[in-house]
Amino acid sequence: MALGFAAHGLGKGHKTRKGSISVREQIRASLFRLRWLCCLGLVVLLGAACQRGPGKNPEPGSITGIANAAADSGHQRLTSDGAAYLHDLLNATVLADFRPPGSEKFRTELKEFYDSFHDTLPWMRESRPTLQARAIMLLLKSAETKGLRPEDYDGPGWSARAASLEQIAKESEPDLVRFDFDLTVATMRYVSDLHIGRINPRQYHFGLDIGGHDVDLSEFLRQNMVEASDIDAVVETIEPPFPAYRRTRAALNTYMELARQDDGERLPVPTKPVRPGNTYNGVPRLTKLLRLLGDLREQDLTLPPETIYEGKLVNAVKHFQQRHGLDPSGQIDAPTVKQLNTPLQQRVKQLQLTLERWRWLPHAFERPPVVVNIPAFRVYAANEKYEAAFSMKVVIGRAYRHKTPVFASRMQSVIFRPYWNVPLSILQHELMPKIEKDSSYLERNAYEIVDHRGNVISDGAVDDELLEKLRSGKLAIRQKPGPDDALGLIKFEFPNQYDVYMHDTPAKTLFSRSRRDFSHGCIRVEDAVALAEWVLRDDPKWTPENIRSAMNGEETMEVKIKNPIPVLILYGTAVAQENGEVDFYNDIYGYDAELERALTQGYIHRN
Repeated sequence: MALGFAAHGLGKGHKTRKGSISVREQIRASLFRLRWLCCLGLVVLLGAACQRGPGKNPEPGSITGIANAAADSGHQRLTSDGAAYLHDLLNATVLADFRPPGSEKFRTELKEFYDSFHDTLPWMRESRPTLQARAIMLLLKSAETKGLRPEDYDGPGWSARAASLEQIAKESEPDLVRFDFDLTVATMRYVSDLHIGRINPRQYHFGLDIGGHDVDLSEFLRQNMVEASDIDAVVETIEPPFPAYRRTRAALNTYMELARQDDGERLPVPTKPVRPGNTYNGVPRLTKLLRLLGDLREQDLTLPPETIYEGKLVNAVKHFQQRHGLDPSGQIDAPTVKQLNTPLQQRVKQLQLTLERWRWLPHAFERPPVVVNIPAFRVYAANEKYEAAFSMKVVIGRAYRHKTPVFASRMQSVIFRPYWNVPLSILQHELMPKIEKDSSYLERNAYEIVDHRGNVISDGAVDDELLEKLRSGKLAIRQKPGPDDALGLIKFEFPNQYDVYMHDTPAKTLFSRSRRDFSHGCIRVEDAVALAEWVLRDDPKWTPENIRSAMNGEETMEVKIKNPIPVLILYGTAVAQENGEVDFYNDIYGYDAELERALTQGYIHRN
């Protein structure tokens, strides 16, 4: 739902709407305008009374008097009527429409902010916006460069509103008050959105909590922005500090420019894959597009616009395929053309959504985290500078019914030679039909039946009584440790409500697939030994040799991590790499589409 302000406020038009200033307040403002203009007329008629010589004080309440009084304190000083009007704004029901991060909290922040300035306007001097106010207006106008919507902060309207203040004879103190008030509202909203995002991820059942890194808006504006010498630098301090966030922001601006340059011509979809040496009518457009995107390098730009698909263009297509999560075969097939024909404006949206998700994260961690990006099918281990120390492929939950959840936790232990305790849903829907069909199924696959205390009831034979107890959930099944165990030989545990963890796997061939959503929700890692070595790096005894020895031993062994490691299971379809390239991935769970719908509805209530 679009967010609107009342007359002379943020939003379009001057219609009174629910949440606007009351009729009483409008009458007050109108009477105050009349009083102000009468004062102006009196000043003109008296002439000499207003044209005082050097050293003489202006009449209290005149424009000159207000401006000079403000100069004493550095901010625009209000008359008693101006202060009353500001008080009405701070208590008006208009705040029901102002929703970062909740109307009641926001009302408190505004009152605290203006109370600290004692009946003055912090963004006005001599009836003009301060330099800081003008810098903020530019930020609000260009909010799209940081992945936000300028309309949410009346970005397109601030220039006209500031220009109207230049016509001082046509403006009154209520206009100055309303301008200052609306700028504070917009700035608080902008700062909050830039710091923790526009929506609360828990609204989408994601296990991420933004509450722990919220910002005191009143204090931040008062202490850091009102007298700032560099507004841009101040605002950057409240953004996520991670290099990947800054790269994503830079990539957004690059792709906004690319979207403006591209004409959007679509490539023809071939009836069968186009192989190197084949004729393809889309070669001229393909060449132009890959040049624009940087997949076709500068030194290879001498290609003639012919219809033969060959040479350097094939290498450019491979590079494009790799950046978009496709098999880099060099063949132009339907999935490749689909990615090539994706409008660059859609890539802009992917980057904007990724920036929103970055803002949901804490701005600091006690230790470098392990990060899983679901659409990229990769896990990253960060170093002290929050850059990737290394990464590897992962298999994640199926898009249908078994999605890997988005959440944050802390890795607390590594288990060598783990048992796999089969979840009840998998037991009932997948194993029971196999057991009923083949009584030897459990024994052949190293399963055993256990009670809820872990006591083994049977390690092979299954009779009707056991089958009934398995169906009802009175008994459970677990798989014995070993190389064929579904968890492989290493399990990485981090407590969470979803019973999800990372683990080794015997199904290594799945890592050769470009799309790797095959699990029931847990995360299978490509190189469990390398990850275990990194996780246990604080203990020098856990060398690769000792890790492999524990994996191939006889006993199940749990190793506690002395300093638990933050784990982030995230969802981002755009990844800005250190070399400046951007990788884009399919929205396999539909979370991008869901978030985009929410953000395009207008301003979001985060509570």
